[in-house]
Amino acid sequence: MEPISVIAIFDIGKTNKKLLLLDEQYQMVWEKSCQFEEQVDEDEFPCEDIDALSSWVLSAIETLLVDNRFIIKAINFSAYGASLVYLDSKGNLIPPLYNYLKPYPTELSKKFYIDHGGEQNISKATASPILGNLNSGMQLYRIKNQLPVKYQNIETALHLPQFLSFVLTGNRYSDYTSIGCHTQLWNFTKNNYHDWVMEEGIDLRLAPIKQCDSLGGYFRDSIPVGIGMHDSSAALIPYLISFKQPFILISTGTWCISLNPFNQTALTDEELKQDCLCYISYKDKPVKAARLFAGYEHEQAVKKLAVQFNKPLDYYEKVSYDASLLTEHATQTYESAYHQLMAEIMVQQVKSTDLILNGSQVMKIYVDGGFSQNNIYMHLLSEYYSGKEVFAATIPQASALGAALAVHEIWNKQTLPSDLIKLNFFSSNKAVE
Repeated sequence: MEPISVIAIFDIGKTNKKLLLLDEQYQMVWEKSCQFEEQVDEDEFPCEDIDALSSWVLSAIETLLVDNRFIIKAINFSAYGASLVYLDSKGNLIPPLYNYLKPYPTELSKKFYIDHGGEQNISKATASPILGNLNSGMQLYRIKNQLPVKYQNIETALHLPQFLSFVLTGNRYSDYTSIGCHTQLWNFTKNNYHDWVMEEGIDLRLAPIKQCDSLGGYFRDSIPVGIGMHDSSAALIPYLISFKQPFILISTGTWCISLNPFNQTALTDEELKQDCLCYISYKDKPVKAARLFAGYEHEQAVKKLAVQFNKPLDYYEKVSYDASLLTEHATQTYESAYHQLMAEIMVQQVKSTDLILNGSQVMKIYVDGGFSQNNIYMHLLSEYYSGKEVFAATIPQASALGAALAVHEIWNKQTLPSDLIKLNFFSSNKAVE
Protein backbone atom coordinates (compact mmCIF):
# COMPACT_ATOMS: atom_id res chain seq x y z
CA MET A 1 0.00 0.00 0.00
CA GLU A 2 1.32 3.42 -0.99
CA PRO A 3 2.12 5.76 1.91
CA ILE A 4 -0.19 8.79 2.33
CA SER A 5 1.19 12.32 2.05
CA VAL A 6 0.10 14.25 5.16
CA ILE A 7 0.63 17.35 7.24
CA ALA A 8 1.16 16.82 10.97
CA ILE A 9 -0.64 19.28 13.25
CA PHE A 10 -0.03 19.59 16.96
CA ASP A 11 -3.24 21.01 18.44
CA ILE A 12 -2.45 21.97 22.03
CA GLY A 13 -5.22 22.73 24.50
CA LYS A 14 -4.82 23.38 28.21
CA THR A 15 -6.10 19.87 28.99
CA ASN A 16 -5.83 17.76 25.83
CA LYS A 17 -2.77 17.68 23.59
CA LYS A 18 -3.39 16.22 20.14
CA LEU A 19 -1.33 15.21 17.16
CA LEU A 20 -3.35 14.86 13.96
CA LEU A 21 -2.45 13.86 10.43
CA LEU A 22 -4.44 15.37 7.55
CA ASP A 23 -4.14 14.21 3.97
CA GLU A 24 -3.96 16.47 0.91
CA GLN A 25 -7.78 16.76 0.86
CA TYR A 26 -7.67 17.83 4.52
CA GLN A 27 -9.32 14.68 5.78
CA MET A 28 -8.06 13.46 9.14
CA VAL A 29 -6.38 10.07 8.70
CA TRP A 30 -4.76 9.58 12.12
CA GLU A 31 -5.01 11.06 15.60
CA LYS A 32 -3.31 10.68 18.95
CA SER A 33 -4.03 12.56 22.17
CA CYS A 34 -2.52 12.73 25.61
CA GLN A 35 -2.61 14.68 28.84
CA PHE A 36 0.14 15.73 31.22
CA GLU A 37 0.04 16.25 34.93
CA GLU A 38 0.42 19.89 35.84
CA GLN A 39 3.42 21.23 37.73
CA VAL A 40 3.41 24.18 40.11
CA ASP A 41 5.26 27.49 39.89
CA GLU A 42 7.25 29.17 42.67
CA ASP A 43 3.98 30.22 44.32
CA GLU A 44 2.59 26.65 44.20
CA PHE A 45 0.09 27.64 41.49
CA PRO A 46 -0.65 24.94 38.88
CA CYS A 47 1.05 25.39 35.50
CA GLU A 48 1.81 23.55 32.26
CA ASP A 49 4.63 21.00 32.31
CA ILE A 50 6.41 22.64 29.41
CA ASP A 51 9.38 20.22 29.55
CA ALA A 52 7.06 17.23 29.17
CA LEU A 53 5.15 18.95 26.35
CA SER A 54 8.24 19.83 24.32
CA SER A 55 9.70 16.33 24.82
CA TRP A 56 6.43 14.78 23.64
CA VAL A 57 6.38 16.94 20.50
CA LEU A 58 9.87 15.76 19.56
CA SER A 59 9.31 12.08 20.34
CA ALA A 60 5.88 11.98 18.64
CA ILE A 61 7.15 13.39 15.37
CA GLU A 62 10.24 11.13 15.46
CA THR A 63 7.95 8.11 15.83
CA LEU A 64 5.82 9.16 12.86
CA LEU A 65 8.84 9.62 10.63
CA VAL A 66 9.53 5.87 10.76
CA ASP A 67 5.86 4.95 10.22
CA ASN A 68 5.70 3.57 6.67
CA ARG A 69 2.00 4.44 6.32
CA PHE A 70 2.68 8.17 6.05
CA ILE A 71 4.97 10.71 4.41
CA ILE A 72 5.19 13.84 6.57
CA LYS A 73 5.18 16.74 4.11
CA ALA A 74 4.90 19.57 6.68
CA ILE A 75 4.28 20.33 10.36
CA ASN A 76 2.36 23.14 12.05
CA PHE A 77 0.86 24.06 15.41
CA SER A 78 -2.26 25.56 16.94
CA ALA A 79 -2.24 26.23 20.66
CA TYR A 80 -4.01 28.17 23.36
CA GLY A 81 -3.05 31.80 23.83
CA ALA A 82 -2.05 34.10 26.69
CA SER A 83 0.92 31.86 27.48
CA LEU A 84 4.58 32.84 27.16
CA VAL A 85 7.60 30.54 27.19
CA TYR A 86 10.98 32.01 28.11
CA LEU A 87 14.37 31.17 26.59
CA ASP A 88 17.90 32.19 27.53
CA SER A 89 20.63 33.17 25.08
CA LYS A 90 21.49 29.50 24.43
CA GLY A 91 17.90 28.53 23.72
CA ASN A 92 17.42 26.79 27.06
CA LEU A 93 14.02 26.89 28.74
CA ILE A 94 13.52 29.20 31.70
CA PRO A 95 10.52 27.59 33.42
CA PRO A 96 7.73 27.75 34.29
CA LEU A 97 5.06 28.48 31.73
CA TYR A 98 2.83 30.56 34.00
CA ASN A 99 -0.89 29.79 34.10
CA TYR A 100 -3.02 32.63 32.73
CA LEU A 101 -5.61 31.87 35.41
CA LYS A 102 -3.18 32.86 38.16
CA PRO A 103 -4.37 36.00 40.00
CA TYR A 104 -2.44 39.13 39.06
CA PRO A 105 -0.80 41.22 41.81
CA THR A 106 -3.20 44.10 42.52
CA GLU A 107 -0.63 46.74 43.44
CA LEU A 108 1.57 45.96 40.45
CA SER A 109 -1.45 46.24 38.16
CA LYS A 110 -2.30 49.65 39.63
CA LYS A 111 1.28 50.83 39.14
CA PHE A 112 1.31 49.69 35.51
CA TYR A 113 -1.84 51.55 34.52
CA ILE A 114 -0.85 54.70 36.43
CA ASP A 115 2.53 54.74 34.69
CA HIS A 116 1.17 54.06 31.20
CA GLY A 117 -1.97 56.15 30.75
CA GLY A 118 -4.73 54.34 32.60
CA GLU A 119 -6.82 51.21 32.13
CA GLN A 120 -9.26 52.78 29.69
CA ASN A 121 -6.62 54.11 27.30
CA ILE A 122 -4.54 50.92 27.32
CA SER A 123 -7.57 48.67 26.97
CA LYS A 124 -9.03 50.66 24.08
CA ALA A 125 -5.81 50.92 22.10
CA THR A 126 -4.95 47.23 22.50
CA ALA A 127 -8.55 45.96 22.05
CA SER A 128 -8.06 43.98 25.26
CA PRO A 129 -10.28 44.03 28.34
CA ILE A 130 -8.38 44.20 31.63
CA LEU A 131 -7.81 40.49 32.29
CA GLY A 132 -4.68 40.20 34.45
CA ASN A 133 -2.48 37.30 33.34
CA LEU A 134 -4.81 36.67 30.38
CA ASN A 135 -3.16 39.82 29.02
CA SER A 136 0.08 37.94 28.32
CA GLY A 137 2.15 41.12 28.03
CA MET A 138 1.43 41.68 31.70
CA GLN A 139 3.12 38.36 32.53
CA LEU A 140 6.44 39.63 31.22
CA TYR A 141 5.91 42.97 32.99
CA ARG A 142 5.39 41.10 36.27
CA ILE A 143 8.60 39.11 35.86
CA LYS A 144 10.54 42.30 35.14
CA ASN A 145 9.27 43.92 38.32
CA GLN A 146 9.04 41.00 40.73
CA LEU A 147 11.69 38.56 39.46
CA PRO A 148 14.44 40.80 38.04
CA VAL A 149 17.15 38.11 38.07
CA LYS A 150 14.97 35.80 35.99
CA TYR A 151 14.08 38.71 33.68
CA GLN A 152 17.76 39.46 33.01
CA ASN A 153 18.29 35.86 31.91
CA ILE A 154 15.39 35.96 29.43
CA GLU A 155 16.60 36.63 25.91
CA THR A 156 13.34 35.75 24.13
CA ALA A 157 9.71 35.37 25.17
CA LEU A 158 7.68 33.27 22.73
CA HIS A 159 3.96 32.60 22.77
CA LEU A 160 3.26 28.90 23.10
CA PRO A 161 2.52 28.12 19.39
CA GLN A 162 5.79 29.76 18.32
CA PHE A 163 7.74 28.02 21.07
CA LEU A 164 6.54 24.65 19.75
CA SER A 165 7.80 25.63 16.30
CA PHE A 166 11.13 26.59 17.90
CA VAL A 167 11.37 23.11 19.45
CA LEU A 168 11.56 21.59 15.95
CA THR A 169 13.41 24.35 14.06
CA GLY A 170 15.50 26.30 16.56
CA ASN A 171 14.13 29.52 15.03
CA ARG A 172 12.42 32.22 17.10
CA TYR A 173 9.46 34.17 15.71
CA SER A 174 6.37 36.00 16.89
CA ASP A 175 3.10 35.89 14.94
CA TYR A 176 0.22 38.32 14.64
CA THR A 177 -2.52 35.92 15.77
CA SER A 178 -0.79 35.34 19.10
CA ILE A 179 0.27 38.96 19.61
CA GLY A 180 -3.24 40.23 18.83
CA CYS A 181 -5.13 37.93 21.20
CA HIS A 182 -6.01 40.09 24.26
CA THR A 183 -2.31 40.46 25.12
CA GLN A 184 -2.31 44.27 25.66
CA LEU A 185 0.87 44.23 23.55
CA TRP A 186 -0.55 45.38 20.20
CA ASN A 187 -1.89 48.84 19.34
CA PHE A 188 -4.67 48.15 16.84
CA THR A 189 -4.82 51.79 15.73
CA LYS A 190 -1.10 52.20 15.03
CA ASN A 191 -0.71 48.58 13.88
CA ASN A 192 2.39 48.19 15.99
CA TYR A 193 3.39 47.38 19.53
CA HIS A 194 1.86 49.72 22.09
CA ASP A 195 4.15 52.47 23.39
CA TRP A 196 4.34 50.87 26.84
CA VAL A 197 6.06 47.84 25.32
CA MET A 198 8.95 50.02 24.12
CA GLU A 199 8.95 52.19 27.25
CA GLU A 200 9.46 49.10 29.42
CA GLY A 201 11.96 47.52 27.01
CA ILE A 202 9.69 44.50 26.58
CA ASP A 203 10.10 44.68 22.79
CA LEU A 204 13.78 43.74 23.18
CA ARG A 205 12.68 40.32 24.42
CA LEU A 206 10.12 39.64 21.69
CA ALA A 207 11.08 37.75 18.55
CA PRO A 208 10.74 39.17 15.01
CA ILE A 209 7.18 39.04 13.70
CA LYS A 210 6.21 36.75 10.83
CA GLN A 211 2.83 36.09 9.26
CA CYS A 212 1.32 32.79 10.38
CA ASP A 213 1.25 31.40 6.83
CA SER A 214 5.05 31.75 6.67
CA LEU A 215 7.70 29.08 6.83
CA GLY A 216 9.25 28.88 10.27
CA GLY A 217 12.11 26.61 9.27
CA TYR A 218 12.79 22.92 8.69
CA PHE A 219 12.87 19.82 10.84
CA ARG A 220 15.85 17.59 10.00
CA ASP A 221 16.70 20.08 7.25
CA SER A 222 13.95 18.73 5.00
CA ILE A 223 10.42 18.96 6.48
CA PRO A 224 8.82 22.45 6.34
CA VAL A 225 7.56 23.70 9.69
CA GLY A 226 5.09 26.55 10.18
CA ILE A 227 5.48 29.13 12.96
CA GLY A 228 2.21 28.10 14.63
CA MET A 229 -0.83 30.18 15.51
CA HIS A 230 -3.40 30.96 18.17
CA ASP A 231 -6.13 28.30 18.17
CA SER A 232 -9.16 30.66 18.03
CA SER A 233 -7.78 32.43 14.98
CA ALA A 234 -6.92 29.06 13.42
CA ALA A 235 -10.51 27.83 13.88
CA LEU A 236 -11.78 30.79 11.85
CA ILE A 237 -9.65 29.99 8.79
CA PRO A 238 -11.88 27.25 7.24
CA TYR A 239 -14.79 29.71 7.30
CA LEU A 240 -12.80 32.58 5.78
CA ILE A 241 -11.62 30.25 3.01
CA SER A 242 -15.05 28.68 2.37
CA PHE A 243 -17.35 31.72 2.54
CA LYS A 244 -16.85 35.07 0.84
CA GLN A 245 -20.07 36.81 1.90
CA PRO A 246 -19.91 38.59 5.28
CA PHE A 247 -20.70 36.29 8.21
CA ILE A 248 -20.23 35.89 11.92
CA LEU A 249 -19.15 32.70 13.63
CA ILE A 250 -20.42 31.76 17.08
CA SER A 251 -17.86 29.27 18.37
CA THR A 252 -19.43 27.46 21.30
CA GLY A 253 -17.84 25.52 24.12
CA THR A 254 -17.08 26.54 27.68
CA TRP A 255 -17.02 30.04 26.26
CA CYS A 256 -19.34 31.10 23.44
CA ILE A 257 -17.28 33.48 21.32
CA SER A 258 -18.99 35.52 18.60
CA LEU A 259 -16.43 36.43 15.91
CA ASN A 260 -17.02 39.02 13.19
CA PRO A 261 -14.17 39.34 10.65
CA PHE A 262 -16.21 41.95 8.72
CA ASN A 263 -16.65 44.55 11.47
CA GLN A 264 -13.88 47.14 11.28
CA THR A 265 -15.33 49.61 13.79
CA ALA A 266 -13.15 50.44 16.79
CA LEU A 267 -14.09 48.99 20.16
CA THR A 268 -15.97 51.41 22.39
CA ASP A 269 -15.51 51.76 26.14
CA GLU A 270 -18.91 50.19 26.68
CA GLU A 271 -18.07 47.20 24.45
CA LEU A 272 -14.84 46.61 26.35
CA LYS A 273 -16.74 46.62 29.63
CA GLN A 274 -19.00 43.90 28.19
CA ASP A 275 -16.07 41.60 27.36
CA CYS A 276 -15.61 42.56 23.72
CA LEU A 277 -12.12 42.30 22.29
CA CYS A 278 -10.30 41.91 18.99
CA TYR A 279 -8.36 39.00 17.58
CA ILE A 280 -6.11 39.19 14.52
CA SER A 281 -6.92 36.88 11.62
CA TYR A 282 -4.38 34.84 9.69
CA LYS A 283 -4.44 37.64 7.09
CA ASP A 284 -3.48 40.16 9.79
CA LYS A 285 -6.93 41.78 9.90
CA PRO A 286 -8.77 42.64 13.14
CA VAL A 287 -11.63 40.33 14.09
CA LYS A 288 -14.15 41.83 16.48
CA ALA A 289 -15.26 39.35 19.13
CA ALA A 290 -17.54 39.06 22.15
CA ARG A 291 -17.30 36.39 24.84
CA LEU A 292 -20.01 34.74 26.91
CA PHE A 293 -19.49 32.08 29.61
CA ALA A 294 -22.63 30.26 28.44
CA GLY A 295 -21.18 26.78 28.00
CA TYR A 296 -20.00 26.68 31.58
CA GLU A 297 -23.34 28.04 32.85
CA HIS A 298 -25.19 25.39 30.84
CA GLU A 299 -22.97 22.65 32.26
CA GLN A 300 -23.67 23.73 35.85
CA ALA A 301 -27.41 24.14 35.26
CA VAL A 302 -27.99 20.71 33.71
CA LYS A 303 -26.28 19.11 36.72
CA LYS A 304 -28.86 20.77 38.96
CA LEU A 305 -31.74 19.80 36.65
CA ALA A 306 -30.61 16.17 36.65
CA VAL A 307 -30.75 16.10 40.44
CA GLN A 308 -34.01 18.04 40.66
CA PHE A 309 -35.91 15.80 38.23
CA ASN A 310 -33.98 12.57 38.84
CA LYS A 311 -32.72 12.29 35.28
CA PRO A 312 -29.38 11.24 33.74
CA LEU A 313 -26.85 14.03 33.37
CA ASP A 314 -27.09 13.94 29.57
CA TYR A 315 -30.89 13.82 29.46
CA TYR A 316 -31.01 17.29 27.91
CA GLU A 317 -29.67 15.77 24.69
CA LYS A 318 -32.97 13.91 24.30
CA VAL A 319 -35.17 17.01 24.73
CA SER A 320 -36.75 18.12 21.45
CA TYR A 321 -37.66 21.70 20.70
CA ASP A 322 -41.25 22.55 21.65
CA ALA A 323 -42.19 26.23 21.34
CA SER A 324 -45.22 25.77 23.60
CA LEU A 325 -42.94 25.00 26.56
CA LEU A 326 -41.43 28.48 26.32
CA THR A 327 -44.71 30.08 27.34
CA GLU A 328 -45.05 28.04 30.54
CA HIS A 329 -44.26 30.02 33.66
CA ALA A 330 -44.09 27.03 35.97
CA THR A 331 -41.46 24.38 35.33
CA GLN A 332 -43.22 21.20 36.28
CA THR A 333 -41.16 18.95 34.02
CA TYR A 334 -37.53 18.60 33.05
CA GLU A 335 -38.47 19.51 29.48
CA SER A 336 -40.10 22.82 30.38
CA ALA A 337 -37.33 23.71 32.85
CA TYR A 338 -34.69 23.01 30.22
CA HIS A 339 -36.51 25.16 27.66
CA GLN A 340 -36.58 28.00 30.17
CA LEU A 341 -32.87 27.57 30.81
CA MET A 342 -32.07 27.74 27.10
CA ALA A 343 -34.32 30.79 26.69
CA GLU A 344 -32.36 32.57 29.43
CA ILE A 345 -29.05 31.61 27.84
CA MET A 346 -30.30 32.82 24.47
CA VAL A 347 -31.17 36.27 25.84
CA GLN A 348 -27.55 36.62 26.96
CA GLN A 349 -26.24 35.12 23.71
CA VAL A 350 -28.15 37.61 21.57
CA LYS A 351 -26.99 40.50 23.76
CA SER A 352 -23.38 39.35 23.33
CA THR A 353 -23.62 38.67 19.59
CA ASP A 354 -25.36 41.99 18.92
CA LEU A 355 -22.27 43.77 20.22
CA ILE A 356 -20.21 42.62 17.25
CA LEU A 357 -23.04 42.67 14.69
CA ASN A 358 -23.42 46.43 14.94
CA GLY A 359 -21.51 48.26 12.24
CA SER A 360 -21.51 45.45 9.67
CA GLN A 361 -23.80 44.08 6.96
CA VAL A 362 -23.80 40.45 8.04
CA MET A 363 -26.65 38.23 6.85
CA LYS A 364 -25.25 34.80 7.71
CA ILE A 365 -24.57 33.31 11.14
CA TYR A 366 -22.62 30.06 11.57
CA VAL A 367 -22.54 28.15 14.85
CA ASP A 368 -19.98 25.47 15.62
CA GLY A 369 -19.04 23.54 18.74
CA GLY A 370 -21.35 22.01 21.33
CA PHE A 371 -24.40 24.24 20.96
CA SER A 372 -24.47 23.69 17.18
CA GLN A 373 -25.79 20.20 18.02
CA ASN A 374 -28.41 21.57 20.44
CA ASN A 375 -31.68 21.87 18.51
CA ILE A 376 -33.28 24.16 21.12
CA TYR A 377 -30.35 26.59 21.04
CA MET A 378 -30.35 26.61 17.24
CA HIS A 379 -34.12 27.12 16.92
CA LEU A 380 -34.09 29.97 19.44
CA LEU A 381 -31.14 31.63 17.69
CA SER A 382 -32.89 31.40 14.31
CA GLU A 383 -36.03 32.97 15.80
CA TYR A 384 -34.12 35.89 17.31
CA TYR A 385 -32.30 36.43 14.02
CA SER A 386 -35.21 35.64 11.71
CA GLY A 387 -33.95 38.19 9.20
CA LYS A 388 -30.66 36.36 8.79
CA GLU A 389 -29.63 32.88 7.67
CA VAL A 390 -28.58 30.74 10.62
CA PHE A 391 -26.54 27.56 10.13
CA ALA A 392 -25.25 24.81 12.38
CA ALA A 393 -21.77 23.99 11.12
CA THR A 394 -20.04 20.65 11.44
CA ILE A 395 -16.29 20.86 11.16
CA PRO A 396 -14.10 18.34 12.97
CA GLN A 397 -10.96 19.68 14.64
CA ALA A 398 -11.44 23.23 13.37
CA SER A 399 -8.28 24.73 14.88
CA ALA A 400 -6.09 21.89 13.57
CA LEU A 401 -7.68 22.17 10.13
CA GLY A 402 -7.11 25.94 10.15
CA ALA A 403 -3.44 25.53 11.05
CA ALA A 404 -3.05 23.10 8.15
CA LEU A 405 -4.85 25.39 5.70
CA ALA A 406 -2.74 28.37 6.77
CA VAL A 407 0.37 26.75 5.28
CA HIS A 408 -1.35 25.15 2.26
CA GLU A 409 1.02 26.80 -0.22
CA ILE A 410 4.04 25.41 1.60
CA TRP A 411 3.15 21.73 1.40
CA ASN A 412 0.12 20.99 -0.77
CA LYS A 413 -0.14 21.30 -4.56
CA GLN A 414 -3.76 20.11 -4.66
CA THR A 415 -6.70 22.47 -5.11
CA LEU A 416 -8.46 23.37 -1.88
CA PRO A 417 -11.57 21.17 -1.42
CA SER A 418 -14.96 22.86 -1.51
CA ASP A 419 -16.59 20.73 1.19
CA LEU A 420 -14.55 21.62 4.25
CA ILE A 421 -17.66 22.49 6.27
CA LYS A 422 -21.05 20.76 6.46
CA LEU A 423 -24.01 23.01 7.17
CA ASN A 424 -27.56 22.60 8.49
CA PHE A 425 -29.82 25.57 7.82
CA PHE A 426 -32.25 26.53 10.58
CA SER A 427 -35.43 28.50 10.00
CA SER A 428 -37.66 29.49 12.89
CA ASN A 429 -39.55 26.18 12.75
CA LYS A 430 -37.35 23.56 11.12
CA ALA A 431 -33.85 22.48 10.25
CA VAL A 432 -32.89 21.73 6.64
CA GLU A 433 -29.63 19.98 5.74
